[in-house]
Amino acid sequence: MASPSAATSSAASDTGSASGSGSSSASASGAGSSAATSGAASGGSGSSSATSGGGSATTFEGAGFTCATGELRSSGSTAQGKVIAQWITDYNAKCGASVNDYGGGGSGKGVSDFSANQTDFGGSDSALKDTETAAAKQRCGGNDAIDLPMVTGPIAVAYNLSGVDTLVLTPKVLVGIFGGQIKTWNDPQIAALNKGVTLPSDAIQTVHRSEDSGTTDNFTKYLTAAGGWTFEGGKAWTAPGGTGAQGSDGVAKAVQSTAGAIGYVEWGFAQSDKLPIAQIDNGAGAVELTAESAGKAVQAAKIVGTGKDLALKLDYATKEAGAYPIVLVTYEIVCSAGNGDKAALLQSFLGYAATDGQQSLADLGAAPLPASIQTKVVDAVKALS
Repeated sequence: MASPSAATSSAASDTGSASGSGSSSASASGAGSSAATSGAASGGSGSSSATSGGGSATTFEGAGFTCATGELRSSGSTAQGKVIAQWITDYNAKCGASVNDYGGGGSGKGVSDFSANQTDFGGSDSALKDTETAAAKQRCGGNDAIDLPMVTGPIAVAYNLSGVDTLVLTPKVLVGIFGGQIKTWNDPQIAALNKGVTLPSDAIQTVHRSEDSGTTDNFTKYLTAAGGWTFEGGKAWTAPGGTGAQGSDGVAKAVQSTAGAIGYVEWGFAQSDKLPIAQIDNGAGAVELTAESAGKAVQAAKIVGTGKDLALKLDYATKEAGAYPIVLVTYEIVCSAGNGDKAALLQSFLGYAATDGQQSLADLGAAPLPASIQTKVVDAVKALS
C-alpha cells in the first residue's frame, strides 16, 4: 500500500470500461518460451548502458524476460498515452501478442476501472491512496495491489506569446499567474526574470484541466511545495478564473489557439503542437525541460511504498542544479498476486515496458526511469504471480 506521504496522490473519478474490456480474454502462454527475436531492442541481449537522465538500457532478454501471448486490458492516465500506445504496438510485433489498445480516460478512470475488474492493469499519475487500496485489494482476491513507476512524465508550462521564444518563470510567479494575481505578460515580476525580453502588455489567459486529472494533482503539488499555492490541491482544479480544457490534448490545443495563453501539459503534447515551453527557476538557475533535466528530479525521489509497492515521493522544491522540478511519474497499478492466466503476460509486457520500452521515451515526450528505480521495478515485475 502506498504511504499517505507519497507526493503523488491518486487522481480519480470518472469511471467506465477500458477499450476492449468486453473482448474475450486469451490465456497467456509462452511464459517459459524463448523470446522472439524479431524487433529486439538495439544493444543486444544482456547488454546495459547509460542513457540520458540517469536511466538504464537494461534489455528485455538481458533482464530474463521472455515473450508471452494473449490479451491485456488497460486504461487510465493520458500522460502516458503516447508511450503506452507505442509499447503495445512494439510488444505485439515483437512477441506476436494481442495486447489491447490502451483505454485512456485519465488517472481516475485507470484506478476505478482496475478496481472494478474491468482491466488487467491501470495507469495513474498518482499512487493509490489509502482510501483506494481496500477496493483494489478486493479486486486482487485479497492480494495487495502495487504501484509500479514506469514513465517519467515532465509537465511542460507551455505558452503562446508572439515574439517571445525564451521565457523564464519561478514557482512564485507561476502561483501568481495561475492564481490570478499576475494578470498581464509585462508584469514587473515576469519582466524581472526576463531582462532583455520585450514582453507584451497582453492579458494572461490561463488554461487548466477541466476534468479530474493526475496532471493537475502533480502540478498543484509543485505549486504548493515550491511556490506557496494556497488553493486546495488534488485532482480537481480549484482556483478561480482561467479556461478549462478536456485532457492533455485539449489543454495543448487551447494554448495553441489562444494568444497570450499559458497552460500545464505533458511534455509530449507540447512537443506535438510545437508550443514554446518556459524554463523553470526553482532557485538554482533557469532549467530547460529535457529528458536529462527531468530525470535528475526523479533520481532524487524516495520510495515510500512498502514491499513490492514502489510509490515515490518527489521533491518538488528541489534546488539541485540542472533538475527540472515539475514532473510526474505514471504508475501501472497491478495485482501483486492472483493474476491467474494473465500472470505470464503481465510479467512479460510490463517487463518489456521496464526494459526495452525505456529506451526511446524522449522521442515520446517522456524520460527513462533512473537505473536505481528501474532495477526495483524489474524485480517487482518478476515477482508478479
